[in-house]
Amino acid sequence: MGHTFLLEPGRWVMQGSWLERDSPPIALKGLTLIVWNRDNWFSMATKLTFPHSDRPEISFQYKGRLHDGERQYTFLLQHSSLGQVEGEGWICPDTIVQRYWVLSDSQRRSGFETLHRVGDDKYYLTSGILTGHYLHSTMEANLERQIH
Repeated sequence: MGHTFLLEPGRWVMQGSWLERDSPPIALKGLTLIVWNRDNWFSMATKLTFPHSDRPEISFQYKGRLHDGERQYTFLLQHSSLGQVEGEGWICPDTIVQRYWVLSDSQRRSGFETLHRVGDDKYYLTSGILTGHYLHSTMEANLERQIH
C-alpha cells in the first residue's frame, strides 16, 4: 500500500480539533485539493473552517517539488495566519512528515505535520505551530479522500 495523499492528485476532507494553550479544543472542518504537473511540481490548497466558533478560517497555498527518485521534497507556502513559509517534507513508509519555518519572522515561528496512513483513502494528521521554543497550537484531524 503506497501513499495516496500528496503523491496523487485528489480532494480530501478533514474533521478534527484545533487546540491552543489554556483553551478548550475547537472543532474544525477542512478541504484539501492536490494537483500535479509534469515536472514533479505539486500545488496543494487547504481551507480550514471552525463551525460554532468565531475563529476566522485559515487557508494554506503550497507549491512544492518532489525530487526525482527521492523521498524528500521542498515547498513554499502562503499561510493566511503566518505569512510566507518555507519547508521540507519526507515520504516515510507509513507517514509523511513536514517541517516548516516562517520567513522573516521576529517571533521565530515554525511548525511540523505528520500524516499517518490509516488506509488507501484515510490519513490521520497531527500538527503543531511553535513560537520560539514553545508550542503555540496543535491540530489533529482525520482526512478522507473524496472519490467521485
